[in-house]
Amino acid sequence: MPSEPPFPAGSPDTVLRLAELGFDAPTALLARYGLALQRVDGGAPIPGSFWGDEEAGIIGTTVYARADTPLHSLLHEACHLIVMPPDRRLDVHTNATDSIEEEDATCYLQIVLADAFPGVGRQRLMADMDAWGYTFRLGSTRAWFENDAAEARTFLTLRGLI
Repeated sequence: MPSEPPFPAGSPDTVLRLAELGFDAPTALLARYGLALQRVDGGAPIPGSFWGDEEAGIIGTTVYARADTPLHSLLHEACHLIVMPPDRRLDVHTNATDSIEEEDATCYLQIVLADAFPGVGRQRLMADMDAWGYTFRLGSTRAWFENDAAEARTFLTLRGLI
C-alpha cells in the first residue's frame, strides 16, 4: 500500500462523523459481514451504546448509530461483532467482550476497514482515534498499528479476516 501523509492531530470535534460520510457505504460494508446498521434519530439515545452520547451501540447483529456518531465508533463496535465467533453475536448487548485479544483485533480491523471508504483511509481513522482519546502503549494509534500489533494481525489472519 502506498504511504499516506499523516493527518494532523485533531480534537474530538474534528473526527469524521456519519453525517459527513453518509449511511450507505457503512451499511454496505457491515452487510458483507452479516451485520445490519440501524440509523437512530438525532438526539435519541443509541440502543446498545456502552459509552452513551453519540457512540455507536450493538445488540445482536445490529449496529446502531446516529448522524453525529463518529465513523471510528461505528467501525469499532462493528468490528467487535466481526472478530467474535458468529455463534456469540446474537447474545451481545452493549458490551461485546472482556478479552484483550479481541479488543486488540477489533482496533486493528477498524483501521484496516477504514480503507473501504473513499476519502477516509487508515491514516484518517488513526488520527481520529488519537483525537478521540484511544490509548496505546507506544503513544499513538499509528505507532501501535505499525509496531506493536503483531498479535492482533495474527488473530485476524488466522480467522481469515485480513
